[in-house]
Amino acid sequence: MVARQTGRYSKYIRPISILFDLFTITILCLFLFKNLNINTFYYLSYQTTSWILIAIIVRYYEVYRFTTPVEILTKMVKQFSIFLLVVIAYFPFAKTAIFNEKAIAILIAISFFTILLFKYFLFFYLKKYRLTTGSNFRNAIIIGYTPEAIRLKEVFENRKDYGYRFFGYFSDKKQNQEVLGKVDELKSYTLENNIDEIYCSLNEISNEKLKELVEFADENKKTIKFIPDTKEIFSKNLKIDYYELFPVLSLQKTQLHNPSVKGLKRGFDVVFSFFVILFILSWLIPLLAILIKLESKGPVFFKQGRPGLDEKEFFCYKFRSMKVNRTTEREASKNDPRVTKMGKFMRKTSIDELPQFFNVLLGDMSVVGPRPHLWSQNKSYANRIKKYMVRHYVKPGVTGLAQVKGFRGEIETDEDMINRIKFDVFYIENWSLLMDIKIIVQTVINIFKGEDKAY
Repeated sequence: MVARQTGRYSKYIRPISILFDLFTITILCLFLFKNLNINTFYYLSYQTTSWILIAIIVRYYEVYRFTTPVEILTKMVKQFSIFLLVVIAYFPFAKTAIFNEKAIAILIAISFFTILLFKYFLFFYLKKYRLTTGSNFRNAIIIGYTPEAIRLKEVFENRKDYGYRFFGYFSDKKQNQEVLGKVDELKSYTLENNIDEIYCSLNEISNEKLKELVEFADENKKTIKFIPDTKEIFSKNLKIDYYELFPVLSLQKTQLHNPSVKGLKRGFDVVFSFFVILFILSWLIPLLAILIKLESKGPVFFKQGRPGLDEKEFFCYKFRSMKVNRTTEREASKNDPRVTKMGKFMRKTSIDELPQFFNVLLGDMSVVGPRPHLWSQNKSYANRIKKYMVRHYVKPGVTGLAQVKGFRGEIETDEDMINRIKFDVFYIENWSLLMDIKIIVQTVINIFKGEDKAY
């Protein structure tokens, strides 16, 4: 068995890049605009927000191991061109501010070349690092033994700086020493050898097998990409990347996988949860603590391990709505004797869920997302319901689309869980900030209306 590389740094590259860029333009602004009579707080808030929004629009931070230096430069030119216009646009609306084209020009020029040097240093250093240490390589296999598949293998071998380790082919049509086995043997091999990416020649397998392969990749957090050929490409979520001049198709990741969007959603989560904690929980916790303690013995808060992002466990907080018992892995049912009188009210109005805003502030949860299930539910349904594990691609939420659509509370049949997963997956694949706001508004409406399955 080949051990998985540890200490992978890819997830840190974008955050470091974003922080460096914001730090650079902020420091230069403080130095160059100090005599322009601007309100520093308002302008820096405007500048930072604008930079992030522009980056999302032009996909400025979407730089991968196969991105070329020319593409990086192109992204930078787009980013700074729009950013320049945004900086200039601030001054006509700030009545006391002094417009100084020289200061603005210096800000753009110095920040552009500083960030450019940093990006190229990071880009080439990482390539050299992969070559000299063999670290952070991604394990890859190819389905099919076609001319296109062979060409891709040559790219992997000739461009070690891309950071791929090629293991071999899987094919039902051809057999030789480079072919590791039949396509049906691929799943076990992938899991046993910690394969990260599966490249598939579409003319090698049937549509049915391809569908199974996509589901396998979803369930096991593997990346699947497609090698284009003459066969009709039926997926609507494909994007094209180029390894040198070699085209590779991959399943388009959702908006929630975009680092800039994740940053935007995290920012919204922090602000919203801080607001709830400061203006609601600050006075509600002492009041409910008294009422909970008066009715039954036990702690005010109930915490329970739940599977979160990437199925990693976190402790989910709630106001205790039940008598202390040893059956915490059994979900509440109608007229459940464990639920206290105060607990019935809290569960009916979803007040018991409010402490989860501390989970949001800590980064374990999001305001909106798939609700965190019990571990027992995960074990029961993960292999029975298609795309169940997709819900772990994002952070769980205090509220979610499935809940506002009525699929909450006790799971009585498989159909209840299937409908819940259907809405969870739809949310992940079609996310927008507007959808989050709509779900939050509908949640508040449902609290006042009351819900039949909230028990």
